[in-house]
Amino acid sequence: MHHERVLIAGAGIAGLTLALTLHEIGVPCVLFESVRDLKPLGVGINIQPNAVRELEDLGIGEAEMDEVGIPAREWALVGLNGKDIYSEKRGKLAGYNWHQYAVHRGKFHLMLYRKVIERLGPDAVRLGHKVTGYRKHADGSVTAQVHKADGSSVEFAGALLFGAEGIHSEVRAQMHPDQPDIHWGGTIMWRGTSRGVPIRSGSSFVGLGTSRHRVVIYPISHPDADGTADINWIAEKTYDDTHDWTKSGWFREVHLADFAHDFADFVYDWLDLPALLQASEVVYENPMIDRDPLPSWVDGPVGLLGDAAHPMYPTGSNGASQAIIDARVIGRLMLEHGVSQEMLRAYDAEMCGPVGGLTLRNRGAGPFGLLNMVEDRCGGEFENIDDVIPAKERAEFMLAYQKAAGFARDALNSAPRTIPQGARVETVTA
Repeated sequence: MHHERVLIAGAGIAGLTLALTLHEIGVPCVLFESVRDLKPLGVGINIQPNAVRELEDLGIGEAEMDEVGIPAREWALVGLNGKDIYSEKRGKLAGYNWHQYAVHRGKFHLMLYRKVIERLGPDAVRLGHKVTGYRKHADGSVTAQVHKADGSSVEFAGALLFGAEGIHSEVRAQMHPDQPDIHWGGTIMWRGTSRGVPIRSGSSFVGLGTSRHRVVIYPISHPDADGTADINWIAEKTYDDTHDWTKSGWFREVHLADFAHDFADFVYDWLDLPALLQASEVVYENPMIDRDPLPSWVDGPVGLLGDAAHPMYPTGSNGASQAIIDARVIGRLMLEHGVSQEMLRAYDAEMCGPVGGLTLRNRGAGPFGLLNMVEDRCGGEFENIDDVIPAKERAEFMLAYQKAAGFARDALNSAPRTIPQGARVETVTA
């Protein structure tokens, strides 16, 4: 019966959501995760309304989301002079049927992991198991080659294999051995969380500065009795081509003194950024990297999703959201085509091209492109933003991004469920 199950490489947000989706529609699966112990990485991410809708359909409601984050009320861009460039309401305040959530990434990740264990059983996730490659078979099935933490190797057979193990995916590397190197656009990010009093609406996502020198701030918890919450911050600076970004590790711990001086002037009557940075216990450094879009996410019985398929700049707050959508689309297409290569071909045709376009849009600054426009038109200094970019043009720019990212309000609110309630895959075929 092992040929009926789906194999999933990677127990991150993409892989765990896929496992929950497959369980929902009656498809057996097993996940392989390289780390021996999942630990909550303490940074913030946003889950857009289109993905929150899918989580609710999976039985993860507002009460549980409130335990790992807070509904976002506002998205705003502010110039380096402290004056507003653009702002809009978010989630239900903007007329969506679902919230947008700003969450603690680690707490959200572990919540999904617990759901998988509760629903699929303790053997559903094999920790300390790294998928290093795969073999395709004449009968249409696939074997995953797995290296275990104890140094041994083992193979697992399945109907399909999904690579969901992130930007350094081994499955992707085998599928596309000639893929270009990781792309770096010149920006280094420093990330941390601090206790502080939320600004503006009390749950605002604020991008402050210029396209080359900015900070992003938003709370990822509800305030305590003293009015303070966990504030996620990302400080970003763009360098010239001579900067050696390869010395920046992925979530490498660094000292504030390495970069804080570049943000010493970010002090306003409503924000003291240097003080916020000083309140952080741990600071991480990341290069802002992605990969060029792929011509295909599929190789016979093998598919990609999440960052393994489309690693993208975090400029649109939709990397995690897109991973969730990937998993749900896979579930919908399995209901139509079964657990088959035909399903994978349909998934590839529907998702690969459009999401590749979204990756390039994010590489071009995504919604932060408004900052580029301000710099191009006035050098970043203005008294009245309407004299630089009229309100209608700003709104049209943001709507175009929302449509590309799949969370334009009216279309989302009127869309049927991705997976009908109670739907099950009747047959499992290779």
